[in-house]
Amino acid sequence: MPKKDEHIMEAVGKTRIVVRKGVVVEVGESAIKECPLAKRFSQPVLSFDKESVKANIEDRIKRAGMFTKDRELLSDNDFVPFGASELIATGLRSGLIDAAVIASDGAGTVVVTKPSLAQGIGGRMSGLVKTSPIKEVVEGIQANGGHVLDPGTASIDQARGAALAKSLGHACIAVTVASPKDAQEVRRTDVGALIIGVHLTGISKKDAELLVENSDIVAGCASRWVREVAGKVALLQAGTSIPVFALTKRGKALIVEKIKETQLRLLIKVERLPAKGEKGPEPLV
Repeated sequence: MPKKDEHIMEAVGKTRIVVRKGVVVEVGESAIKECPLAKRFSQPVLSFDKESVKANIEDRIKRAGMFTKDRELLSDNDFVPFGASELIATGLRSGLIDAAVIASDGAGTVVVTKPSLAQGIGGRMSGLVKTSPIKEVVEGIQANGGHVLDPGTASIDQARGAALAKSLGHACIAVTVASPKDAQEVRRTDVGALIIGVHLTGISKKDAELLVENSDIVAGCASRWVREVAGKVALLQAGTSIPVFALTKRGKALIVEKIKETQLRLLIKVERLPAKGEKGPEPLV
């Protein structure tokens, strides 16, 4: 029997974090020691010790109500230029996709069509492993046009979410996945789904190969193998410190759409991939 109001996520270098009733009760060990992205958080993580990681999650709870009934569900602010939720929001605005299957704390797998809902849910979310239903969160998502796969259990099942999206009449869906198994199951459910691999720090070489084979976009995170495997076949790489790789023409089109939409000044050049920046996560795992 799952514990009531318990939420488990992996964040800040694959650190396992447990939150119960809005309180961080457990923080594991980080797989990395440094990350340029973590330094830019609203509560920066400069030292990857348990106290710093806990402070970062507590800041997310305070600012956005994560894991509580006060969850902030809507946002139009980009947290990173080419994050999964940012790309999904762009896809929904542009019409490249008509729905997205993502995971939300307090609700589990959800189908969303509203760009600000996709960004509000996903912008601060890291690797959600398990969650339990929070009535106010479920109702808030539904009030904004979203559909919750399992309102009573808040289960996370992206393939079933893709099936739900299809049953609702959506033809072009994006789905976030965190494992090659999820990617394969989604692909079997909807061969045309635009699959985005996220939270991949620590993935094995074999899993990286399977994920790349079944995805349209993958995030490099602090993964040695995603960078190596995806970098060899990617059509486009966005960013260097935390690279995002487009593996198909559809994935490339979504990133290009984001480039067209952003007001940021960008450098675009032909380069052998994967291109490396001056500083990335340490170590890559």
